[in-house]
Amino acid sequence: QVVVDFERLSEHAAAFQGHDVGFCCLGTTRAKAGAAGFVRVDRDYVAQAAELARAGGCKHFVLESSRGANQHSPFLYIRVKGEVENLVKAVGFDRCTILRPAVLLCKRQESRPMEWVAQQFLGLVALVFPTAYSVPVETVARAMVASVLQPGEGKVEVLENGAIHELGKA
Repeated sequence: QVVVDFERLSEHAAAFQGHDVGFCCLGTTRAKAGAAGFVRVDRDYVAQAAELARAGGCKHFVLESSRGANQHSPFLYIRVKGEVENLVKAVGFDRCTILRPAVLLCKRQESRPMEWVAQQFLGLVALVFPTAYSVPVETVARAMVASVLQPGEGKVEVLENGAIHELGKA
């Protein structure tokens, strides 16, 4: 594990050398970082990390994005996720897997009361519709690893929430 300063990521290029696969789950919230900070972390840092990984020899990049990612969305979160997907695809990896999970079900250290309420509700909904609106983070992690171990569906593969659930069972 290497700790890097994302504000000076290019100074840490050596940390990105010699890896066949890159996994990226980097992200923050608008509430935590502000709109400009959110864009910097979720788009700019991710795109720069992808470029460094490719320059370091990475062949397969696996990106956790978001359901509904769309560069033309009027909503900042969805728009930034769509923009970063396009930036990562443009880097030119031999293979790129993009996961678009719905609401992530997990335990957080920081307090997010509205997210907690939503997770409780979606946890109940998941009992009836297990792949519709949410996904446990452990399932996403397993799907990310499984995507590397299986042959791809082309140069760029986008996995929506249902496919993440299926692959996460593997």
